Formats: sequence, C-alpha cells, structure tokens
Amino acid sequence: MDGDGSLNSPLLIRRWEDESAKELEFADGPKWRKEDVLGELKKQVALGGPLVTANLLQKCMQIVSVMFVGHLGELPLAGASMATSFANAIGFSVLYGMAGALDTLCGQAYGAKQYHMVGVHAQRAQFIFFVIGIPISLVLYNTEGILQAVGQDALLSKEAGSYAICMIPTLFAYSLLQTLTRFLQTQNDALPIMLSTGITSLLHLPICWVLVSKSGLGAKGAALANSVSYFLNVILLSLYVKFSTTCVKTWTGFSMEAFHNIAHFFRLAIPSTVMGCLEWASYEILILLSGLLPNPKLEASVLAICLNTEALTFTIPQGLGDCISTRVSNELGAGNPRRAVLAIRVILLLVILDSLLVGAFILVVHNFWGYLYSNEQEVVDYVSRLTPLLVIANIMDGTQCMLSGITRGSGRQKFGALANLGAYYGVGIPMAIILAFYFNAGTKGLWMGVISGSFVQGLSLLIMILSTNWEQEARKATDSAFHSSIPAINTT
Repeated sequence: MDGDGSLNSPLLIRRWEDESAKELEFADGPKWRKEDVLGELKKQVALGGPLVTANLLQKCMQIVSVMFVGHLGELPLAGASMATSFANAIGFSVLYGMAGALDTLCGQAYGAKQYHMVGVHAQRAQFIFFVIGIPISLVLYNTEGILQAVGQDALLSKEAGSYAICMIPTLFAYSLLQTLTRFLQTQNDALPIMLSTGITSLLHLPICWVLVSKSGLGAKGAALANSVSYFLNVILLSLYVKFSTTCVKTWTGFSMEAFHNIAHFFRLAIPSTVMGCLEWASYEILILLSGLLPNPKLEASVLAICLNTEALTFTIPQGLGDCISTRVSNELGAGNPRRAVLAIRVILLLVILDSLLVGAFILVVHNFWGYLYSNEQEVVDYVSRLTPLLVIANIMDGTQCMLSGITRGSGRQKFGALANLGAYYGVGIPMAIILAFYFNAGTKGLWMGVISGSFVQGLSLLIMILSTNWEQEARKATDSAFHSSIPAINTT
C-alpha cells in the first residue's frame, strides 16, 4: 500500500484487474442475468426478513410497556409518555443516529475483508456512546425541573421526572444494543438479532407484570422493565458474538485501536445523527402543533392514531432500509459497484411490494381501524377520512427508508442531513402550518405538510443517487477500508 494512501498498491491493482472483466459492461449499462437477480433477492430476504421481524418485536415490547402503565391511570400514562418523548428527543434519537455511522464503517470494512476492523469500529462506538451517555443521563435526571421551567404542570412534571430517572439504565443498554446490532447486521448475520429480540419480547411480558403490578413500583417499574429487557438482549447478543464461530474474524477481543481516530468516527456520526434527528423531531413538532388547532382534543387524538399507525407500518421499510445499507456498503467495500447497483434495484422491488400490501391492508380496515384506539365515532370517522394520506405516507416511508439506507451505505450522511433539513424545515413544517391554520385543514393539513417534506427529501436523495458515479464510490470505499481507520466520506 502506497504511503500516500493512493490506489497504486499492487494489492489494490490486482483487486481491480480481477474485477475488470466483470465490470466492463457497467459504463454501457449493467446487464444482469436472472441468476444474479435471484441471488441478490435471496440475500436481501435472508437479511431483511429477520431485521423486519426484530423491529416488529421491539415495537411490541414498547406497546406492552405502555399497556401496563395505561392501566395505572391517566397521570402515570401521561407522565410516562412525556418522559419517553423527552428521552427520545435528547437521548435515544441521538444514539440511534450516531449508530448509523457503523452502517458505513463496519459494512465497508467487512466487504473489503478487513474483518478485524469491523470489531474495532464497533468497540469505538461503544466507548463514544458511553461517554455521550453521561451528559444525557444528567439531563434525564433533571427532567422534572426542566419540564417545570418550560411551563408544564408540576404534578405531571414530577411523574415524568421519576419515570425519566428510571430510564437512565435503558439509555446505556440501548447504546450497546445498537452497536451489537449494527456489528452483526453489517456481516449479513441478522438471524441472531431476530432470535434474541424474540426471546426478550417473550420475557418482557412477565418482567413488566412483576415490576409494574407486583413490586409496587408502578409506572417506574415499566421503565425498569425496559432496562432489564434491553440488557437481557445485550447479554444474549454478546454471548453469541463471544462464542459463535461466525464472529471469530470480526471480534478478536478488545483493541486499543478503538481509542484512535475518534474524530473520523464523528465525521460520519454527526451528520448521521442530524439526518435522523431532524426527521424524528418534525413529528414531535406536529404533535405540538395539533394542540393549537381549534378542537385540540379531537385533532391531537386523530394525529396520535395516525402516527401510531405509521410507526407500526414503518418497522417494515426500516428493516429494508437497514438491509440495503448493508448490501451497498458491503459491495462498495468489496469494490463491486455493479453489484451495489443491482442491490438497489432489487430493494426497489421489495419496497414496491411492501407499499402495495400494506397500502391495501390500510384501505381494507380503514372503516374500523379507529376503534382499536377510541370508542368515539367522531374520532373513528376522522381517521377513516385520512386513510388515503396514510397510504401515501406508507409509500413515502418505504421510499425514504430505502434512499436513506443507500445514503448511509455509501457514506454520504452529510448530504442526507442537508436534504432532511431543507425538506422538513424548509418545506414540510411550513407547509403543515399553512395548510392546518391558514386553510383550516386541521390534522389533514398537518399530515399533508409532513408528506410534502418526505417527498422533497426523497426527491433530493434520489437525484443524488441517480447522479452517483458508483465505480468512483467503490474505489473510495475500497481504498478507505484498506486504510482501516480512515472512513470513506463523500465531501458533497
């Protein structure tokens, strides 16, 4: 390897010469055989299926916790909801976004067969997340005072504050779980993720029952139950990584390399965090805006139902987005631009299939879906009228997750962050305000606004992806992976 970091080393020259015969037709338009497409489809189903299932199971765990708290009364439920929203905004969303850097780093390192660096990148993330978790924990510890300072009810703030304190262990468990999940996912080893999440989900119900109903802890027991379940999931995955033969090359024990080149990690992690948090926060803003509408109780209830419905259906495209992120990063790291493009085209077919099936389901159940959340006929009818927008939102979710996954896999989170900023805060939120308040469209207007933001975001990412020189990106990723600690970052 040349000392100047170029692609002139004998190893890389041979690597590209070996691939040249397979890549010659790339410039004239790729021509894939049926076996190529079917092979890629099998890879994505094998990877995406367990990831989608794991996402659904994690969502079920959250629902179970809310159900237990809900049976304690309105105040515990309101306090837990407020504490959870606050913790999501300042903690969990940040850690989830930063973990997106591992999609690029671990995925490209694995594709380039720099296996030991997959574990090093994961260890570096664990160290960084632990350090970042300390100030976040201090903020959570002072949740009660912060909520009172912004004008929230004192009794509600106290309830939310006690719940938030009990969520602090969950924060550290969640950060470990994210690194382990990305570590395995980028190696196309998703089955253990699904199995460990399944076991944890089954045990979460009795854990909640004991800590909420039998221990006398009340709502705080639900927060502690989440911590126990997350740590259990971490333990199961850690045992798998430690003793599984599939991780022998990628997990070689703790390395001091994890404490080096931390700045390079942040160069991907910061825009990755911004990319995720901007979108996440836009939905929180919608909830706040719904409380300012003429009939806030009705509008907020309907919006909550729509958001919960979207969150449930979102688990499928989210898993597909993680899948394509891994496939693109692996193939770019291996120096296979043609296969990366094939992966993108195949995931498009899966996203279209998901959109059609879920959209059809929403249309079939639209007349009585609202009854799952409310007995008020006015609420049910309102939700039914919003069904077409839910279908459109589902289509946008699938497209957005796919394009965001490609963006992470190719290491261009900086562009993704700028696209999200312009789409949601330059278009989506302003459009929602105009439609909801100036044209009196209510929740429908809010929903149309955020959909318009999703459309602009998707269009921006699509233009970026269509204009990409994939051969150049593959060369950058391969060169980066062989210079193990230097990530492939596009400057756009």
